[in-house]
Amino acid sequence: MSATLPFRDINVHASSTYYAFSSPSSPNAPTLVIDRPSGDLRLNDGKLTGGHRVSSISGILGIIKLRLDSYIITITKSQPMGRIKGHQIYKVISTEFLPLRERQLSDPDETTYLTYLKTLIKSGPMYFSYSFDLTNSSQRQAQANPSQPLWQRADDRFFWNRFVCSSLIDFREGRAAAGGRSGLAAGVPQPATDAYILPVMFGMMNITSTSVKGNPMTFALITRRSRHRAGTRYMSRGTDEEGHVSNFNETEQMVILNDHNSAGLTTYAGSLGFANSKPTAGAHQETQILSYVQTRGSVPVFWAEINNLHYVPTLQIRQPVSTSVEAARRHFDEQINLYGANYLVNLVNQKGREKRVKDAYEEVTSLLQSLPRETQVGDSKTEERFNVIESSGKGGWYDHLHYVYFDFHNETKGLKWHRAQLLLDQLKSGLEAGGYFHGIDAPGEGNIDVRRKQTSVVRTNCMDCLDRTNVVQSMLGRWTLTRQLIDLGVLKAGESAQDDQAFEHVFRNVWADNADVVSRSYSGTGALKTDFTRTGQRTRAGALQDLNSSITRYVRNNFGDGPRQDGFDLFLGAYQPDGLAAGDGRGVFVDRRPLVVQAVPYVLGFCALFVLVSLGTRRVAEGGSGVWAGRLFMLASLGVGGWAGGFMWRFGGLYVNWPKLNTPQWAVEAYEDTLGRVRKDPIVGSFVGGGRGEARIGSLEEGKKRRE
Repeated sequence: MSATLPFRDINVHASSTYYAFSSPSSPNAPTLVIDRPSGDLRLNDGKLTGGHRVSSISGILGIIKLRLDSYIITITKSQPMGRIKGHQIYKVISTEFLPLRERQLSDPDETTYLTYLKTLIKSGPMYFSYSFDLTNSSQRQAQANPSQPLWQRADDRFFWNRFVCSSLIDFREGRAAAGGRSGLAAGVPQPATDAYILPVMFGMMNITSTSVKGNPMTFALITRRSRHRAGTRYMSRGTDEEGHVSNFNETEQMVILNDHNSAGLTTYAGSLGFANSKPTAGAHQETQILSYVQTRGSVPVFWAEINNLHYVPTLQIRQPVSTSVEAARRHFDEQINLYGANYLVNLVNQKGREKRVKDAYEEVTSLLQSLPRETQVGDSKTEERFNVIESSGKGGWYDHLHYVYFDFHNETKGLKWHRAQLLLDQLKSGLEAGGYFHGIDAPGEGNIDVRRKQTSVVRTNCMDCLDRTNVVQSMLGRWTLTRQLIDLGVLKAGESAQDDQAFEHVFRNVWADNADVVSRSYSGTGALKTDFTRTGQRTRAGALQDLNSSITRYVRNNFGDGPRQDGFDLFLGAYQPDGLAAGDGRGVFVDRRPLVVQAVPYVLGFCALFVLVSLGTRRVAEGGSGVWAGRLFMLASLGVGGWAGGFMWRFGGLYVNWPKLNTPQWAVEAYEDTLGRVRKDPIVGSFVGGGRGEARIGSLEEGKKRRE
């Protein structure tokens, strides 16, 4: 029995009482009807064409309920990105929000919600396919049931629009009441709805038709971002109680031979296939899939970095570290179940502020293992290059965890990036044992003949899981690719994929693009150190670009990440406006800080503007009274501006743009502490009082309670 796949073409008929969705290429399929303004779902056997507005869409992204209304999010434009095994992959380009109310109500909060959602969707790279499961790796696809609908096969972690599809899924499973006119009883599954549920992946996708040594192939790189604990750089760190870590991404590097975009593979062994690790004849007509998966994710302990307008935020780690063991256990239980052995590559610094994160990671890993022992491998240059934690117990579950520390910054300082190879040398035995996935997709058959499985994964992290992690992951991807091509006979033993300069150019740029996409999603800018990823060398021009990106990150992380985090929380269901009261009537996003605190930036801006105007104004006659008055006023402006700037610097936590929907507890505590210090200020303390400041704290406390 073949699975029901999402419709490739959907027409929308809109009227004052309903939205009707139907597929012109499937005239016998039921029409999905969403009543207005109730939002009730029903299936209609015939076409509903009475709507006054007809449009064609690529798919339904989902349905979201905000404070005053619900909205159907439709994909109005999509862009083909390439094919994998003949399956077309698309990128979401534009969307439209269809309100259920015919007459829109004016509400500032509702407008802000919509702005945040539209900004997130527009800036977030989202991909989908009507016939290929983008949320699962090739190995998991081989184990899936092909008779299931696409959305049921999707990996829950990477089913990015899972929350906004919950209304459709509940209706399909019979968990939601159906509309009365359809004649369908509540509690009855509606499998015809499967064709309207389209799983979407958030991340990076690149598909390139290329060749190595004259052998054509499809090279693909897919990075899937988890929807759990998703957020922005300084607003989402560490783990939650369920073991979901921030910025968790799964990256799959694929090589597909004899694909629809290739004419076939002529290997060094002479047009031979590959089975049981040996070339075999007759397989050259079969599509061969080789896949290698890596992961990245924040250190799985309870920690945070608290913005205060300083370039380096305040690091906070919950003590004792043993309180993080249960969350870490849940995290690694899932990772071991999914991937097998985990090689935990930790790249944070062993000195300075990052050392506390390193120590916490090592402590929680040790606590997870039975009778841990530590062995260190160092050299004369570095006191602690590698710190490997292994368990002395036999057959323990957490023997699957292999902790490997590498002081990336110390080892590669002075542009000595070749020393990253030292980490590869340490991991080589684990990489060889873990292997990679290899499967055969025979023509005319839906199943994949699995010839080899990947039995371990390298889980890499630095502080952000961005820049250092990108360099290491691309290095491991290149090493594995070379191994795969040698096993296939494309390369001789001792050769490397780097030897083909044209392919090496493709490889470097694809991985650098991946680094930029992952970084923009988390930090708001492209990745650092991509000059090394693209060229193999660290350049001074690249260092200047990194400086620009670092400054941009500082500005966005302090003043722009709050709204971005709110957008994530809205779309992913971490915050649901419909279940909340209106509060004090002033709105969720109203600035409730004390007025004197709000006024300081305006005072600073006015003083800076006056000083600049004074410096640029041509002087009047020497000795005129206006000259001295202007100079005195400029000096006064410098003094007042200096005080205002100093005030903002000392009490920076009051000027960070925090998330207003699900405010983290540590942000509430930081705000309370900063406001308490302001009350002691000899100049403005008497103007602050407790009223308006307490209102702001109350708003933050509400956000904290919602998150809890």
